[in-house]
Amino acid sequence: MVQAVVGKEEARVVGETFSVCPECNALVSAKLVEEDGKIYIEKICPEHGEVVELYFGSSKMYHRFSKYAHDGKGVENPNVTTMNYTCPFDCGLCPGHMSHTALANIVVTNRCDLFCWYCFFFAERAGYVYEPSIEQIREMARNLKNMRPVPGNSVQLTGGEPALRDDLPEIIRVLKEEGFDHVQLNTNGIRLARDFEFFKRVKEEGVSTLYLSFDGVTPETNPKNHWEIPAVLENARKLGVGIVLVPTVIKSVNDHELGDMIRFGFENADIVRSVNFQPVSLVGRMPRKERERFRITIPDCIKLIEEQTGGEIPEDAWFPVPSCTPVTHLVEAITNRPQYELSAHFVCGAGTYVFKDGGRMIPITSFIDVDGFLKYLQDTVDSIKAGANKYMTLAKFIWDLGKFINEEKKPSGLNVRRLLFKIFIKHDYRSLGEWHRRSLFLGMMHFMDKYNYDVERVRRCCIHYLLPDNRVIPFCAFNVLPEVYRDVIQKGYGIPIDEWERVTGKNAREYYRRVLSPSQE
Repeated sequence: MVQAVVGKEEARVVGETFSVCPECNALVSAKLVEEDGKIYIEKICPEHGEVVELYFGSSKMYHRFSKYAHDGKGVENPNVTTMNYTCPFDCGLCPGHMSHTALANIVVTNRCDLFCWYCFFFAERAGYVYEPSIEQIREMARNLKNMRPVPGNSVQLTGGEPALRDDLPEIIRVLKEEGFDHVQLNTNGIRLARDFEFFKRVKEEGVSTLYLSFDGVTPETNPKNHWEIPAVLENARKLGVGIVLVPTVIKSVNDHELGDMIRFGFENADIVRSVNFQPVSLVGRMPRKERERFRITIPDCIKLIEEQTGGEIPEDAWFPVPSCTPVTHLVEAITNRPQYELSAHFVCGAGTYVFKDGGRMIPITSFIDVDGFLKYLQDTVDSIKAGANKYMTLAKFIWDLGKFINEEKKPSGLNVRRLLFKIFIKHDYRSLGEWHRRSLFLGMMHFMDKYNYDVERVRRCCIHYLLPDNRVIPFCAFNVLPEVYRDVIQKGYGIPIDEWERVTGKNAREYYRRVLSPSQE
Protein backbone atom coordinates (compact mmCIF):
# COMPACT_ATOMS: atom_id res chain seq x y z
CA MET A 1 0.00 0.00 0.00
CA VAL A 2 1.38 3.41 -1.00
CA GLN A 3 1.66 5.82 1.89
CA ALA A 4 2.02 9.59 2.10
CA VAL A 5 2.39 12.04 4.93
CA VAL A 6 -0.18 14.65 5.94
CA GLY A 7 1.25 16.63 8.81
CA LYS A 8 2.81 13.96 11.02
CA GLU A 9 0.32 11.20 10.28
CA GLU A 10 0.61 8.49 7.65
CA ALA A 11 -2.14 8.64 5.07
CA ARG A 12 -3.32 6.36 2.27
CA VAL A 13 -2.92 7.58 -1.31
CA VAL A 14 -6.27 7.42 -3.15
CA GLY A 15 -5.28 9.22 -6.34
CA GLU A 16 -2.51 10.91 -8.28
CA THR A 17 -2.77 14.04 -10.37
CA PHE A 18 -0.99 17.26 -11.25
CA SER A 19 -1.44 20.63 -9.60
CA VAL A 20 0.18 24.08 -9.59
CA CYS A 21 2.41 25.84 -7.08
CA PRO A 22 0.42 28.72 -5.53
CA GLU A 23 3.55 30.90 -5.61
CA CYS A 24 5.03 30.37 -9.09
CA ASN A 25 2.42 28.43 -11.10
CA ALA A 26 4.87 25.59 -11.70
CA LEU A 27 3.15 22.38 -12.76
CA VAL A 28 3.87 19.83 -10.03
CA SER A 29 2.83 16.25 -9.36
CA ALA A 30 0.31 15.82 -6.55
CA LYS A 31 -1.29 13.08 -4.50
CA LEU A 32 -4.75 12.79 -3.05
CA VAL A 33 -4.44 11.26 0.38
CA GLU A 34 -6.97 9.99 2.90
CA GLU A 35 -6.44 10.80 6.54
CA ASP A 36 -8.75 11.25 9.52
CA GLY A 37 -11.86 10.71 7.40
CA LYS A 38 -10.97 13.45 4.90
CA ILE A 39 -9.20 13.82 1.56
CA TYR A 40 -6.20 16.15 1.23
CA ILE A 41 -4.13 17.18 -1.78
CA GLU A 42 -0.39 17.08 -1.18
CA LYS A 43 2.22 18.63 -3.50
CA ILE A 44 5.79 19.88 -3.38
CA CYS A 45 7.31 22.69 -5.46
CA PRO A 46 11.12 22.39 -5.73
CA GLU A 47 11.42 26.13 -5.12
CA HIS A 48 8.58 26.94 -2.69
CA GLY A 49 8.16 23.72 -0.74
CA GLU A 50 5.21 21.61 0.34
CA VAL A 51 1.53 22.47 0.33
CA VAL A 52 -1.05 20.23 2.02
CA GLU A 53 -4.64 21.40 1.53
CA LEU A 54 -8.07 20.08 2.38
CA TYR A 55 -9.55 18.72 -0.87
CA PHE A 56 -12.80 16.99 0.16
CA GLY A 57 -14.18 17.03 3.67
CA SER A 58 -15.37 13.40 3.77
CA SER A 59 -13.48 10.36 2.50
CA LYS A 60 -16.66 8.30 2.82
CA MET A 61 -18.51 10.63 0.46
CA TYR A 62 -15.48 10.80 -1.84
CA HIS A 63 -15.51 7.03 -2.32
CA ARG A 64 -19.30 6.92 -2.79
CA PHE A 65 -19.19 9.72 -5.37
CA SER A 66 -16.25 8.14 -7.19
CA LYS A 67 -18.48 5.22 -8.25
CA TYR A 68 -20.28 7.62 -10.59
CA ALA A 69 -17.14 8.88 -12.36
CA HIS A 70 -17.70 9.17 -16.09
CA ASP A 71 -15.48 10.52 -18.85
CA GLY A 72 -17.51 12.37 -21.45
CA LYS A 73 -17.47 12.78 -25.20
CA GLY A 74 -14.94 15.58 -25.36
CA VAL A 75 -14.85 17.82 -28.42
CA GLU A 76 -14.41 16.60 -32.00
CA ASN A 77 -13.33 20.02 -33.29
CA PRO A 78 -11.06 21.52 -30.57
CA ASN A 79 -9.56 24.97 -31.10
CA VAL A 80 -6.14 23.66 -30.08
CA THR A 81 -5.13 21.12 -32.70
CA THR A 82 -1.65 20.08 -31.54
CA MET A 83 -1.35 16.95 -29.44
CA ASN A 84 1.65 18.45 -27.61
CA TYR A 85 -0.43 20.29 -25.04
CA THR A 86 0.23 20.77 -21.33
CA CYS A 87 -2.90 20.96 -19.18
CA PRO A 88 -3.87 23.49 -17.87
CA PHE A 89 -1.61 25.90 -19.79
CA ASP A 90 -2.66 25.22 -23.40
CA CYS A 91 -6.41 25.85 -23.43
CA GLY A 92 -8.55 25.57 -25.32
CA LEU A 93 -10.36 23.54 -25.74
CA CYS A 94 -7.62 21.05 -26.50
CA PRO A 95 -7.85 17.45 -27.82
CA GLY A 96 -7.39 16.12 -24.28
CA HIS A 97 -10.47 17.77 -22.85
CA MET A 98 -13.08 15.20 -21.81
CA SER A 99 -16.31 17.21 -21.62
CA HIS A 100 -18.26 19.32 -24.07
CA THR A 101 -19.59 22.70 -22.93
CA ALA A 102 -22.64 22.26 -20.70
CA LEU A 103 -22.78 25.94 -19.70
CA ALA A 104 -20.87 28.70 -21.48
CA ASN A 105 -19.98 31.90 -19.64
CA ILE A 106 -19.69 35.15 -21.55
CA VAL A 107 -18.16 37.98 -19.53
CA VAL A 108 -19.99 41.07 -20.79
CA THR A 109 -18.23 43.48 -18.42
CA ASN A 110 -15.67 43.46 -15.63
CA ARG A 111 -17.33 46.48 -14.03
CA CYS A 112 -19.31 45.95 -10.82
CA ASP A 113 -21.29 48.18 -8.49
CA LEU A 114 -20.19 46.17 -5.43
CA PHE A 115 -16.79 45.45 -3.89
CA CYS A 116 -16.76 41.89 -2.50
CA TRP A 117 -13.45 40.69 -1.05
CA TYR A 118 -13.85 37.11 -2.32
CA CYS A 119 -14.73 38.04 -5.92
CA PHE A 120 -12.62 36.75 -8.80
CA PHE A 121 -12.17 40.14 -10.47
CA PHE A 122 -13.46 43.63 -11.13
CA ALA A 123 -12.47 46.64 -13.20
CA GLU A 124 -10.83 48.96 -10.68
CA ARG A 125 -8.36 46.33 -9.53
CA ALA A 126 -7.61 45.41 -13.16
CA GLY A 127 -7.10 49.02 -14.27
CA TYR A 128 -9.09 48.61 -17.48
CA VAL A 129 -12.64 48.01 -18.66
CA TYR A 130 -13.38 44.86 -20.61
CA GLU A 131 -16.68 44.92 -22.48
CA PRO A 132 -16.87 42.91 -25.71
CA SER A 133 -18.96 44.39 -28.48
CA ILE A 134 -22.29 42.97 -29.63
CA GLU A 135 -20.63 41.57 -32.75
CA GLN A 136 -17.84 39.95 -30.72
CA ILE A 137 -20.50 38.32 -28.54
CA ARG A 138 -22.30 37.08 -31.64
CA GLU A 139 -19.08 35.49 -32.91
CA MET A 140 -18.48 33.80 -29.53
CA ALA A 141 -22.03 32.41 -29.68
CA ARG A 142 -21.51 31.06 -33.19
CA ASN A 143 -18.27 29.43 -32.12
CA LEU A 144 -20.14 27.60 -29.36
CA LYS A 145 -22.90 26.54 -31.75
CA ASN A 146 -20.25 25.02 -34.01
CA MET A 147 -18.97 22.74 -31.26
CA ARG A 148 -19.18 19.03 -32.07
CA PRO A 149 -20.53 16.47 -31.33
CA VAL A 150 -22.86 18.47 -29.06
CA PRO A 151 -23.42 22.13 -30.01
CA GLY A 152 -23.63 24.42 -27.00
CA ASN A 153 -27.16 25.47 -26.13
CA SER A 154 -26.88 27.15 -22.73
CA VAL A 155 -25.21 30.52 -22.06
CA GLN A 156 -24.70 32.50 -18.89
CA LEU A 157 -24.03 36.23 -19.06
CA THR A 158 -21.66 37.14 -16.27
CA GLY A 159 -19.18 39.75 -15.10
CA GLY A 160 -18.59 41.90 -13.13
CA GLU A 161 -22.23 42.88 -12.99
CA PRO A 162 -23.84 42.37 -16.42
CA ALA A 163 -26.79 44.67 -15.63
CA LEU A 164 -24.41 47.65 -15.68
CA ARG A 165 -24.45 47.35 -19.47
CA ASP A 166 -27.38 49.36 -20.82
CA ASP A 167 -27.36 47.19 -23.95
CA LEU A 168 -27.86 43.96 -21.99
CA PRO A 169 -31.31 43.40 -23.60
CA GLU A 170 -29.69 43.65 -27.05
CA ILE A 171 -27.05 41.09 -26.02
CA ILE A 172 -29.79 38.68 -24.96
CA ARG A 173 -31.62 39.23 -28.23
CA VAL A 174 -28.46 38.35 -30.19
CA LEU A 175 -28.08 35.08 -28.27
CA LYS A 176 -31.70 34.16 -28.94
CA GLU A 177 -31.21 35.01 -32.62
CA GLU A 178 -28.26 32.61 -32.68
CA GLY A 179 -30.52 29.81 -31.46
CA PHE A 180 -29.79 29.45 -27.74
CA ASP A 181 -32.70 28.02 -25.75
CA HIS A 182 -31.30 28.89 -22.34
CA VAL A 183 -29.88 32.33 -21.50
CA GLN A 184 -29.06 32.79 -17.82
CA LEU A 185 -28.15 36.10 -16.18
CA ASN A 186 -25.61 36.00 -13.34
CA THR A 187 -26.42 39.09 -11.28
CA ASN A 188 -26.47 40.72 -7.86
CA GLY A 189 -29.97 41.92 -8.78
CA ILE A 190 -29.52 45.51 -7.63
CA ARG A 191 -30.46 47.19 -10.90
CA LEU A 192 -33.25 44.66 -11.49
CA ALA A 193 -34.68 45.56 -8.08
CA ARG A 194 -34.56 49.30 -8.76
CA ASP A 195 -35.33 49.50 -12.49
CA PHE A 196 -38.42 47.46 -13.40
CA GLU A 197 -38.52 48.70 -16.99
CA PHE A 198 -34.96 47.54 -17.60
CA PHE A 199 -35.79 44.14 -16.04
CA LYS A 200 -38.88 43.97 -18.28
CA ARG A 201 -36.76 44.54 -21.41
CA VAL A 202 -34.36 41.81 -20.25
CA LYS A 203 -37.31 39.43 -19.88
CA GLU A 204 -38.91 40.40 -23.19
CA GLU A 205 -35.69 39.73 -25.10
CA GLY A 206 -35.62 36.18 -23.76
CA VAL A 207 -33.70 35.73 -20.51
CA SER A 208 -34.50 32.30 -19.06
CA THR A 209 -33.28 32.47 -15.47
CA LEU A 210 -31.65 34.80 -12.96
CA TYR A 211 -28.59 33.30 -11.28
CA LEU A 212 -28.98 35.56 -8.27
CA SER A 213 -26.28 36.14 -5.69
CA PHE A 214 -27.71 35.37 -2.24
CA ASP A 215 -25.26 34.84 0.60
CA GLY A 216 -27.68 34.57 3.52
CA VAL A 217 -31.00 35.51 5.07
CA THR A 218 -29.68 38.26 7.35
CA PRO A 219 -27.90 41.59 6.76
CA GLU A 220 -24.84 40.21 8.56
CA THR A 221 -24.37 37.28 6.17
CA ASN A 222 -25.62 39.01 3.03
CA PRO A 223 -24.67 42.69 3.23
CA LYS A 224 -24.36 43.06 -0.55
CA ASN A 225 -28.03 42.68 -1.53
CA HIS A 226 -30.08 41.67 1.52
CA TRP A 227 -32.26 44.78 1.25
CA GLU A 228 -32.77 44.41 -2.51
CA ILE A 229 -33.68 40.69 -2.60
CA PRO A 230 -37.43 41.21 -1.85
CA ALA A 231 -37.76 43.69 -4.74
CA VAL A 232 -35.87 41.38 -7.14
CA LEU A 233 -38.22 38.51 -6.26
CA GLU A 234 -41.31 40.68 -6.57
CA ASN A 235 -40.27 42.04 -9.97
CA ALA A 236 -39.42 38.51 -11.13
CA ARG A 237 -42.90 37.37 -10.05
CA LYS A 238 -44.54 40.10 -12.08
CA LEU A 239 -42.49 39.15 -15.14
CA GLY A 240 -42.49 35.38 -14.69
CA VAL A 241 -38.72 34.95 -14.52
CA GLY A 242 -37.37 31.95 -12.58
CA ILE A 243 -34.58 32.43 -10.04
CA VAL A 244 -31.65 30.34 -8.87
CA LEU A 245 -30.36 31.55 -5.50
CA VAL A 246 -26.56 31.36 -5.40
CA PRO A 247 -24.90 31.52 -1.98
CA THR A 248 -21.11 31.73 -1.83
CA VAL A 249 -20.50 29.66 1.31
CA ILE A 250 -17.67 30.80 3.56
CA LYS A 251 -16.78 28.94 6.74
CA SER A 252 -17.29 31.08 9.87
CA VAL A 253 -19.15 33.72 7.84
CA ASN A 254 -22.46 32.27 6.59
CA ASP A 255 -22.24 28.48 6.92
CA HIS A 256 -24.66 28.57 9.87
CA GLU A 257 -27.52 29.72 7.59
CA LEU A 258 -27.56 26.97 4.94
CA GLY A 259 -30.78 25.42 6.23
CA ASP A 260 -32.43 28.84 6.46
CA MET A 261 -31.46 29.59 2.86
CA ILE A 262 -33.19 26.40 1.73
CA ARG A 263 -36.28 27.29 3.75
CA PHE A 264 -36.23 30.75 2.16
CA GLY A 265 -36.14 29.07 -1.25
CA PHE A 266 -39.21 26.99 -0.40
CA GLU A 267 -41.05 30.03 0.96
CA ASN A 268 -40.59 31.58 -2.49
CA ALA A 269 -40.91 28.37 -4.50
CA ASP A 270 -43.37 29.99 -6.89
CA ILE A 271 -40.40 31.85 -8.39
CA VAL A 272 -37.27 30.18 -6.93
CA ARG A 273 -36.28 27.09 -8.89
CA SER A 274 -33.07 26.15 -7.12
CA VAL A 275 -30.54 26.99 -4.43
CA ASN A 276 -27.04 26.39 -5.74
CA PHE A 277 -24.39 26.60 -3.02
CA GLN A 278 -20.83 27.50 -4.01
CA PRO A 279 -18.14 26.81 -1.39
CA VAL A 280 -15.74 29.73 -1.63
CA SER A 281 -12.72 29.63 -3.93
CA LEU A 282 -9.84 31.23 -2.03
CA VAL A 283 -8.27 33.21 -4.85
CA GLY A 284 -5.00 35.10 -4.48
CA ARG A 285 -2.38 34.47 -1.85
CA MET A 286 -3.67 33.54 1.58
CA PRO A 287 -1.77 32.23 4.62
CA ARG A 288 -2.60 28.70 5.76
CA LYS A 289 -4.27 29.90 8.97
CA GLU A 290 -6.60 32.15 6.98
CA ARG A 291 -7.41 29.33 4.56
CA GLU A 292 -8.30 27.03 7.46
CA ARG A 293 -10.58 29.75 8.82
CA PHE A 294 -12.57 30.12 5.58
CA ARG A 295 -12.15 26.77 3.75
CA ILE A 296 -15.29 24.70 3.38
CA THR A 297 -15.93 21.82 0.98
CA ILE A 298 -19.00 20.16 -0.51
CA PRO A 299 -19.24 17.40 2.16
CA ASP A 300 -18.93 20.00 4.92
CA CYS A 301 -21.89 21.92 3.46
CA ILE A 302 -23.95 18.77 3.03
CA LYS A 303 -23.37 17.73 6.64
CA LEU A 304 -24.37 21.19 7.85
CA ILE A 305 -27.55 21.07 5.78
CA GLU A 306 -28.47 17.74 7.37
CA GLU A 307 -27.92 19.25 10.83
CA GLN A 308 -29.71 22.51 10.08
CA THR A 309 -32.78 20.80 8.58
CA GLY A 310 -33.18 18.41 11.50
CA GLY A 311 -32.21 15.45 9.32
CA GLU A 312 -34.92 16.11 6.70
CA ILE A 313 -32.26 16.47 3.98
CA PRO A 314 -29.71 13.79 4.89
CA GLU A 315 -26.20 13.29 3.56
CA ASP A 316 -27.15 10.27 1.45
CA ALA A 317 -29.75 12.29 -0.50
CA TRP A 318 -26.96 13.91 -2.53
CA PHE A 319 -25.41 12.61 -5.73
CA PRO A 320 -22.42 13.86 -7.76
CA VAL A 321 -22.98 15.63 -11.08
CA PRO A 322 -21.98 12.69 -13.38
CA SER A 323 -24.51 10.38 -11.70
CA CYS A 324 -27.12 11.66 -14.18
CA THR A 325 -25.24 10.43 -17.29
CA PRO A 326 -27.42 7.26 -17.65
CA VAL A 327 -30.32 9.61 -18.44
CA THR A 328 -28.30 11.04 -21.33
CA HIS A 329 -27.35 7.56 -22.50
CA LEU A 330 -30.99 6.45 -22.60
CA VAL A 331 -32.02 9.46 -24.69
CA GLU A 332 -29.08 8.77 -27.01
CA ALA A 333 -30.17 5.15 -27.37
CA ILE A 334 -33.68 6.29 -28.28
CA THR A 335 -32.69 9.07 -30.69
CA ASN A 336 -29.39 7.68 -32.06
CA ARG A 337 -27.86 11.15 -31.66
CA PRO A 338 -25.23 12.53 -29.23
CA GLN A 339 -26.94 14.38 -26.39
CA TYR A 340 -26.10 16.99 -23.79
CA GLU A 341 -24.08 15.29 -21.05
CA LEU A 342 -22.88 16.38 -17.59
CA SER A 343 -19.52 14.64 -17.29
CA ALA A 344 -17.77 16.86 -14.74
CA HIS A 345 -15.35 15.31 -12.25
CA PHE A 346 -17.23 13.59 -9.43
CA VAL A 347 -15.94 16.00 -6.75
CA CYS A 348 -16.82 19.17 -8.71
CA GLY A 349 -20.49 19.27 -7.79
CA ALA A 350 -23.46 17.52 -6.23
CA GLY A 351 -27.21 17.86 -6.19
CA THR A 352 -30.57 16.56 -5.07
CA TYR A 353 -34.28 17.29 -5.48
CA VAL A 354 -36.35 18.13 -2.42
CA PHE A 355 -40.15 18.25 -2.43
CA LYS A 356 -42.35 20.25 -0.08
CA ASP A 357 -45.31 18.30 1.31
CA GLY A 358 -47.20 20.28 3.89
CA GLY A 359 -44.63 21.38 6.44
CA ARG A 360 -42.11 18.67 5.52
CA MET A 361 -39.18 18.67 3.14
CA ILE A 362 -38.94 15.32 1.36
CA PRO A 363 -35.77 14.48 -0.60
CA ILE A 364 -36.14 12.40 -3.73
CA THR A 365 -34.32 9.49 -2.07
CA SER A 366 -37.15 9.16 0.46
CA PHE A 367 -39.52 7.74 -2.15
CA ILE A 368 -37.34 6.76 -5.14
CA ASP A 369 -34.52 4.23 -5.11
CA VAL A 370 -32.23 6.56 -7.05
CA ASP A 371 -29.22 4.24 -7.04
CA GLY A 372 -31.30 1.32 -8.30
CA PHE A 373 -33.07 3.46 -10.86
CA LEU A 374 -29.82 4.85 -12.31
CA LYS A 375 -28.34 1.37 -12.55
CA TYR A 376 -31.48 0.10 -14.27
CA LEU A 377 -31.33 3.01 -16.71
CA GLN A 378 -27.78 2.09 -17.69
CA ASP A 379 -28.64 -1.63 -17.91
CA THR A 380 -31.48 -0.71 -20.29
CA VAL A 381 -29.08 1.29 -22.45
CA ASP A 382 -26.55 -1.54 -22.46
CA SER A 383 -29.25 -4.00 -23.57
CA ILE A 384 -30.21 -1.77 -26.51
CA LYS A 385 -26.56 -1.34 -27.49
CA ALA A 386 -26.09 -5.12 -27.34
CA GLY A 387 -28.79 -5.57 -29.97
CA ALA A 388 -31.98 -6.03 -27.95
CA ASN A 389 -35.17 -4.81 -29.60
CA LYS A 390 -35.35 -1.13 -28.71
CA TYR A 391 -39.11 -0.90 -28.41
CA MET A 392 -39.57 -4.06 -26.36
CA THR A 393 -36.74 -3.01 -24.05
CA LEU A 394 -38.28 0.43 -23.56
CA ALA A 395 -41.69 -1.11 -22.91
CA LYS A 396 -40.14 -3.28 -20.19
CA PHE A 397 -38.38 -0.20 -18.78
CA ILE A 398 -41.69 1.66 -18.54
CA TRP A 399 -43.40 -1.33 -16.93
CA ASP A 400 -40.63 -1.67 -14.35
CA LEU A 401 -40.58 2.00 -13.30
CA GLY A 402 -42.88 1.28 -10.38
CA LYS A 403 -40.28 -1.02 -8.79
CA PHE A 404 -38.20 1.99 -7.80
CA ILE A 405 -41.00 4.14 -6.38
CA ASN A 406 -42.37 3.93 -2.84
CA GLU A 407 -45.93 5.13 -3.36
CA GLU A 408 -46.58 5.40 0.38
CA LYS A 409 -43.74 7.86 0.96
CA LYS A 410 -44.05 10.05 -2.14
CA PRO A 411 -45.37 13.65 -1.85
CA SER A 412 -49.16 13.80 -1.93
CA GLY A 413 -50.71 14.31 -5.36
CA LEU A 414 -47.49 13.54 -7.25
CA ASN A 415 -47.84 10.86 -9.94
CA VAL A 416 -44.16 9.98 -10.10
CA ARG A 417 -44.42 7.11 -12.58
CA ARG A 418 -46.45 9.15 -15.08
CA LEU A 419 -44.04 12.09 -14.83
CA LEU A 420 -40.97 9.91 -15.33
CA PHE A 421 -42.57 8.24 -18.34
CA LYS A 422 -43.33 11.59 -19.98
CA ILE A 423 -39.92 13.06 -19.15
CA PHE A 424 -37.76 10.14 -20.30
CA ILE A 425 -39.77 8.60 -23.11
CA LYS A 426 -41.92 11.40 -24.55
CA HIS A 427 -39.41 14.22 -23.78
CA ASP A 428 -42.37 16.23 -22.49
CA TYR A 429 -40.95 19.52 -21.19
CA ARG A 430 -44.30 20.42 -19.65
CA SER A 431 -43.94 17.37 -17.40
CA LEU A 432 -40.40 18.40 -16.59
CA GLY A 433 -41.79 21.79 -15.60
CA GLU A 434 -44.36 20.12 -13.35
CA TRP A 435 -41.56 18.18 -11.66
CA HIS A 436 -39.67 21.41 -11.01
CA ARG A 437 -42.74 23.27 -9.79
CA ARG A 438 -43.27 20.63 -7.11
CA SER A 439 -39.61 20.49 -6.07
CA LEU A 440 -36.59 22.61 -5.27
CA PHE A 441 -33.30 21.58 -6.82
CA LEU A 442 -30.39 21.89 -4.40
CA GLY A 443 -26.96 22.06 -5.96
CA MET A 444 -23.31 22.40 -4.97
CA MET A 445 -20.45 23.56 -7.16
CA HIS A 446 -16.98 24.01 -5.69
CA PHE A 447 -14.64 25.94 -7.98
CA MET A 448 -10.95 25.45 -7.31
CA ASP A 449 -8.10 27.75 -6.30
CA LYS A 450 -4.33 27.30 -6.53
CA TYR A 451 -4.12 25.52 -3.18
CA ASN A 452 -6.51 22.67 -4.02
CA TYR A 453 -5.94 22.67 -7.79
CA ASP A 454 -6.42 19.32 -9.53
CA VAL A 455 -5.66 19.06 -13.25
CA GLU A 456 -7.88 15.98 -13.57
CA ARG A 457 -10.83 18.16 -12.57
CA VAL A 458 -9.90 20.79 -15.17
CA ARG A 459 -9.76 18.16 -17.93
CA ARG A 460 -13.37 17.19 -17.17
CA CYS A 461 -14.74 20.70 -16.64
CA CYS A 462 -18.02 21.38 -18.45
CA ILE A 463 -18.45 25.06 -17.43
CA HIS A 464 -16.45 27.11 -19.90
CA TYR A 465 -15.70 30.72 -20.85
CA LEU A 466 -16.11 31.98 -24.41
CA LEU A 467 -13.48 34.48 -25.52
CA PRO A 468 -13.23 37.05 -28.34
CA ASP A 469 -10.27 35.14 -29.82
CA ASN A 470 -12.60 32.12 -30.24
CA ARG A 471 -10.94 30.05 -27.55
CA VAL A 472 -13.03 28.15 -24.99
CA ILE A 473 -11.46 27.99 -21.53
CA PRO A 474 -12.53 25.79 -18.57
CA PHE A 475 -13.74 27.78 -15.56
CA CYS A 476 -10.95 26.75 -13.21
CA ALA A 477 -8.26 27.54 -15.76
CA PHE A 478 -9.73 30.91 -16.69
CA ASN A 479 -10.23 32.23 -13.14
CA VAL A 480 -7.58 30.38 -11.14
CA LEU A 481 -4.79 31.19 -13.58
CA PRO A 482 -5.69 34.82 -14.40
CA GLU A 483 -2.10 35.67 -15.34
CA VAL A 484 -2.33 33.04 -18.08
CA TYR A 485 -5.91 33.53 -19.29
CA ARG A 486 -8.42 35.97 -17.83
CA ASP A 487 -6.29 39.05 -17.16
CA VAL A 488 -4.11 38.70 -20.25
CA ILE A 489 -7.04 38.20 -22.62
CA GLN A 490 -9.32 40.83 -21.11
CA LYS A 491 -6.57 43.42 -20.95
CA GLY A 492 -5.80 42.78 -24.61
CA TYR A 493 -9.44 43.42 -25.54
CA GLY A 494 -10.09 46.09 -22.90
CA ILE A 495 -9.30 49.78 -22.66
CA PRO A 496 -7.82 51.78 -19.73
CA ILE A 497 -10.41 53.03 -17.25
CA ASP A 498 -9.61 56.70 -17.85
CA GLU A 499 -10.05 56.29 -21.61
CA TRP A 500 -13.29 54.34 -21.17
CA GLU A 501 -14.69 57.04 -18.89
CA ARG A 502 -13.72 59.77 -21.35
CA VAL A 503 -15.39 57.96 -24.27
CA THR A 504 -18.57 56.92 -22.45
CA GLY A 505 -18.99 59.80 -20.00
CA LYS A 506 -19.57 57.25 -17.22
CA ASN A 507 -17.74 56.51 -13.98
CA ALA A 508 -16.32 52.97 -13.93
CA ARG A 509 -15.36 53.33 -10.27
CA GLU A 510 -18.78 54.30 -8.91
CA TYR A 511 -20.11 51.76 -6.41
CA TYR A 512 -23.68 51.25 -5.30
CA ARG A 513 -24.59 53.42 -2.33
CA ARG A 514 -27.47 51.92 -0.42
CA VAL A 515 -29.98 54.36 1.07
CA LEU A 516 -31.82 52.82 4.01
CA SER A 517 -33.16 55.96 5.68
CA PRO A 518 -33.55 59.70 4.95
CA SER A 519 -30.59 60.43 7.26
CA GLN A 520 -28.32 58.69 4.75
CA GLU A 521 -29.31 60.95 1.86
